[in-house]
Amino acid sequence: MTDRPLTLMAVHAHPDDEATGTGGVLARYAAEGVRTVLVTCTDGRCGDGTGGVKPGDPGHDPAAVALMRRQELKASCDVLKVSDLELLDYADSGMIGWPSNDAPGSFWQTPVEEGAARLAELMRHYRPDVVVTYDENGFYGHPDHIQAHRITMAALEMTALTPKVYWTTMPRSMMQRFGETMREFHEDMPEPDPAEAAAMAEIGLPDDEITTWVDTTAFSGQKFDALAAHASQGENIFFLKMGKERFGELMGMETFVRVKDATGAAVPENDLFAGLR
Repeated sequence: MTDRPLTLMAVHAHPDDEATGTGGVLARYAAEGVRTVLVTCTDGRCGDGTGGVKPGDPGHDPAAVALMRRQELKASCDVLKVSDLELLDYADSGMIGWPSNDAPGSFWQTPVEEGAARLAELMRHYRPDVVVTYDENGFYGHPDHIQAHRITMAALEMTALTPKVYWTTMPRSMMQRFGETMREFHEDMPEPDPAEAAAMAEIGLPDDEITTWVDTTAFSGQKFDALAAHASQGENIFFLKMGKERFGELMGMETFVRVKDATGAAVPENDLFAGLR
């Protein structure tokens, strides 16, 4: 036996990603006495600036945006009761196809081995029992999400640790509900073209391929407030438009695919720490 607390490490790409995909589990497990470690890989400089000014537009100051988003990230972590925040602080690469993808020092241009070595050091320090990150497509193809996946899986190979490893995902049934809700809040939203609709249909997984369903309903208010802490990006966070009550109804379950496990815990499971306690 050991006095070391159970530890969850979530590896995310940008400030605000921690709340969107894992805000519920971070809050729930913190409340249960688990040490929660958030690793944020980029500085978020490709987000909106003050007043909603977009990247590349006059008045968008990437350095100022990065500073503002760091402050918002710390506020979000306070809401979620995150135990430890670690910043790799690579430059945000922007959406796929943006010129910032090719910028020297951007996360997308960073050799995987370099990022993985830094993350491996954090893993050796915190010795997580559970590690959460994105799948190989970064859930929806964002370069920084893909890179976060790559360095996480490479870092695990560099260590002798054997945590349970999960990739965030979403069941197709929930994706359908999201689509219906978005149309409800945006009645004038045009129907996507066939290629876009086909791409959207590939996001997430069939329900029966989800291994882990974690009920975070009791913490949906914290998750909403953590998202709201990222006020500068509010225009891009659709979930905030639906209000806290509706948000809780829609976002009370967080889902994952378990990809590494040494516990033998049966799936489907309802706890990231199944087999560990």
